[in-house]
Amino acid sequence: MSKFFSYLKTDSFRKNLIGAVIFIIVLFLSIYFGLKIYTKHGDSIEVPVVKGLHINEAIKVLERADLEYNIDSVYQMEMKPGTVIEQDPDPQSQVKTGRTIYLTIITQVAPEVAFPEIIDKTLIEATAILRNQSLKVADTTYIADIARDVVLEVKFAGQPLKTGRMIAKGSAVTLVLGNGRGANEVEIPYLIGLSLNEAKFALTGVGLNLGAVSFSGLDSLSAKVISQQPDTTAGIVSIGTAVNITLSN
Repeated sequence: MSKFFSYLKTDSFRKNLIGAVIFIIVLFLSIYFGLKIYTKHGDSIEVPVVKGLHINEAIKVLERADLEYNIDSVYQMEMKPGTVIEQDPDPQSQVKTGRTIYLTIITQVAPEVAFPEIIDKTLIEATAILRNQSLKVADTTYIADIARDVVLEVKFAGQPLKTGRMIAKGSAVTLVLGNGRGANEVEIPYLIGLSLNEAKFALTGVGLNLGAVSFSGLDSLSAKVISQQPDTTAGIVSIGTAVNITLSN
């Protein structure tokens, strides 16, 4: 034990002790300043606003700010593809350079959905079903059928569209609906003010016949129709129905 205490009094021990203390101090300072440099302590920047920008412009802004980015995408029918709708961290947050900013954009390519069953649905029902599938009605056309405002056929890009076919969300389709009339029924045309030849042409064009022709006054080429029977209040009649007219100067 006496040798140990004697060694503590030697120059060799003092030199080793001082060297160890210096080594620990240097090691501590190296670690401290190294971590400050590595973490860029006190060196932060403000996150720029990229929400609302197109993704290409947003990337340029982040790269100029020395920030990284990670992109996720969602689909929204009414939004312009490529638009940044969310960013994390929020704008004006203080972050280190090189920090990753997480962006959510509107996808460039719309996902597809199976076209729903809307045949024999009413126009109101079909429109609601399509809206739930992020689809739209571009136009409606009517054909002769007793099922009024009921979907008889669906067309997309001019071609028939079958149930279950894959179609991009946001697509607009044309609905073919029944007009509530049978195939052998037509609407009576309005003949008042037409000449005899014009009245014949109008009736023939819809599949009706000219019935009795009478004149109120002189028989003249300038005479115009002043009354018709049946008139337009009758609405719908069968093809081939005769329409009687009265003409006058």
